[in-house]
Amino acid sequence: MVTVIFPAAGKGSRMQAGMNKVFMPLDGVPILIRSLLQYSGCSEIDQMVVVVAAAEVDFVKALLSKVQGLKPYNVVAGGSERQYSVLNGIKSVHGCDDDIILVHDAARPLISPETITAVIDGAKKYGGVIAAVAAKNTIKVCDGEGVVKETPDRSALWEIQTPQGFTRKILLEANDRAQADGFLGTDDASLVERIGHPVHIVKSDYRNIKITTPEDIIVGEAFIKSQEQSRLIEKNKRIMVEINDLIKDCWQ
Repeated sequence: MVTVIFPAAGKGSRMQAGMNKVFMPLDGVPILIRSLLQYSGCSEIDQMVVVVAAAEVDFVKALLSKVQGLKPYNVVAGGSERQYSVLNGIKSVHGCDDDIILVHDAARPLISPETITAVIDGAKKYGGVIAAVAAKNTIKVCDGEGVVKETPDRSALWEIQTPQGFTRKILLEANDRAQADGFLGTDDASLVERIGHPVHIVKSDYRNIKITTPEDIIVGEAFIKSQEQSRLIEKNKRIMVEINDLIKDCWQ
């Protein structure tokens, strides 16, 4: 069993959109729905869990009921932090210890099928993997006053993306331990790392961007226009006008 959890309970304040950014359209299709359709097109995926703010659960269920071709899904309420939202998602589905759970930022709608498959295969093999790309830029480590203290070797640096994939047993243990210790990690892998389980890199691609600021919308739409649209995206084009109108009405 392969389950994908989509944390989508954030406010997206850097987008300055006045709404949860995952409801914003990217070339006419809401970001959240693009992400779900990308995964729904992969045969390896069995089910999906969308984690949103408690006040948005019914709204998201109503939106997704209109979308054709989605894999089986559930919508659950998130927590005060992304980490707690992921844990809510894990505990909302039953499974075996060796089931695979992927965690994917709902705001990364351009994930490729190749990366999804590679992360699933890696999680089965190693128990814990993360999608990543090699750092392009030189990175500086600075102190609190902005003074450079170190220049790490760029060849050893990776920019971490999602999906991040783990066996259910490992991910649940890592989250339960973090909760018991009052530890907040920067990503799911950081929780797994701190319980001593090795996490491997799976090479992704630079198009798998996270839509965070208005500039990312421009970049994301440029990527979309340069590649063939998935069958499921095309299948749902007609309904997107109605869905976008519902979103606008909700936030007016």
